[in-house]
Parts: sequence; structure tokens; C-alpha cells
Amino acid sequence: MHSLLNISNFESLLGHPIIGVSWEGFVIENIISKLSNKWRYSYYRTTGKTEVDLVLETPNNELWAIEIKRSSAPTVGSGYYNACEDMGATHKFVIYPGTDHYPLGDEVEVMGLIELVERIVSVDG
Repeated sequence: MHSLLNISNFESLLGHPIIGVSWEGFVIENIISKLSNKWRYSYYRTTGKTEVDLVLETPNNELWAIEIKRSSAPTVGSGYYNACEDMGATHKFVIYPGTDHYPLGDEVEVMGLIELVERIVSVDG
């Protein structure tokens, strides 16, 4: 994608409007690459455009709703909460490019990609 858009370095990417989509793809690829065949993954979107970027079904039958934001202070809208309720999410995460871990409210955890990958690995044992 970056080559097609003639983005040749990180500095060019930082100033390009595609950076959010690029970050989302990077995060999803990294998460999926760490999943064993005991996991299932999908995307959730309704006709009303309520969506969750990545849905993981764990080997323990938990349902993780993962929203991906390229922001140092991420937020989620009512659509995310509605989607989580609709699908019965047992865990709600927002992945952002930082390293801090903190609650966002309504049982949503904000964390960095590395921490989520470590949590995935720990579930697999």
C-alpha cells in the first residue's frame, strides 16, 4: 500500500492521511500472526455501520472486541459499545501506539500492541 501511494519513508507516512488505516492493518497482521489454530478471528460490522476492527474468539470461548486507534489518547464511540453488547464481548480492548495500560471506562482496557500479544500468548499457555 505504501509503495502504491509513493510513501517511501516513515516521515512521509506520518504526514499522510492513510496512516490510521496503515496502523490498523499493521496491528491486525501482528495479532493474527501470533494466534494458534485454537483461536478464531473475524470482523464485526452491521448494516448500520456499527463495527469492531477485530474480534477474537479464544480457546476458552471468550469473545474479545478489539478497536485499533492511532492516537495517544484514544476514545471509542457509542457504536463500539453497541457492537460489544450485540455480540456479547467478554473483553473489550483499544490498541494504540503507546505503552501505558489504563481503563477507558465501561470495562474497556487501553493498551499497546505488545501487551495484547503477550496476553494472547499467555492464553495459549
